Amino acid sequence: MKNKIVTTAFISLSLLAFTAACSLGSPSANQSQATLQALQDSVAKTSTAAASDSGSSSNDLGTAVAEATTRSQEILATQTARASTRDESQLATATIAAPVLAELPLYGAEPEKGQLAWMHPPVTVEVEGYRQFGHANDFMHIVARDFVMAADITWDTQYGASGCGFMFRSDGDQKFPNQYMVVASRLGQGHVIFSALADGELANVHDFYANTLDPAFEWQNGTTNRLAIVARGNLVEIYTNGTKIGEVDTTIPPPPPVLPKPPLKPLDQSDTTAMSNYQSQLREHQDLVDQVQSNYQVALRNYQTREAIFAEGFVAMLALSESGRTKCQFDDAWLWLLEE
Repeated sequence: MKNKIVTTAFISLSLLAFTAACSLGSPSANQSQATLQALQDSVAKTSTAAASDSGSSSNDLGTAVAEATTRSQEILATQTARASTRDESQLATATIAAPVLAELPLYGAEPEKGQLAWMHPPVTVEVEGYRQFGHANDFMHIVARDFVMAADITWDTQYGASGCGFMFRSDGDQKFPNQYMVVASRLGQGHVIFSALADGELANVHDFYANTLDPAFEWQNGTTNRLAIVARGNLVEIYTNGTKIGEVDTTIPPPPPVLPKPPLKPLDQSDTTAMSNYQSQLREHQDLVDQVQSNYQVALRNYQTREAIFAEGFVAMLALSESGRTKCQFDDAWLWLLEE
């Protein structure tokens, strides 16, 4: 499946950060309609690609919003007035969603409080080049507020800072987006970043090191990790392989980064192979430190001048390339809309 690739200024793993969302109650139909219309207008202003009738993840957000326009009442109905009755079709859906229902408690979500938005077929997002961005979602018309999203991610990246993950609460603007992102990379043997973009600029960033928190995390090419996020109001929780590795309050500015420890020098420094591996690890460590410090300085500066409050928006699976080729395969992906 060919996925849409977008070159967006500063959307790369080295500029992945921004956040500040407020906790909101259940919206009225009028409020949700106004928000949806704002999202539609934002995308319409920046969409330049022709509309496609395929409905696949290769569609751009402009096409997705065109579909969302025609289905807005349906979307509002599912988000603001969950049916209390359970007809046969709902029971069938519950049967299909059994694996999702079984997984939800891992993330502190109650199966009876919410509904399944979609279960996604396997999809691969592949990008190549300097600071390239690609996304995929066959159900891009779904607008999500509070939710759980999860997927098995198998990666193959040439550059360690490239990565795979999710974007969410996006306004769909292709040039100057407002959105959150959670992306995992192989750099530092497992670097996970929560970030937010305000008008396309980094405005907040929170770093987590999965390799020190999740014993099951695999950082090598060709390996698979399950990434999940839970968004509830201004709180975003991040899980890898069922282990909670971090929580972000999006109203808090970027904290001073906790830098990863440098690699240990081999005991036998006459071992040329061991020393060569050590030097390689040392260079990677310095790359990570430089990236984290740079992200922090940019995010802190922008946080003070840009508002980053996103209550709802589009979600998608994404790949980000710092350089070279990046391939992200997503399996067993699903989105669950939370009700409180």
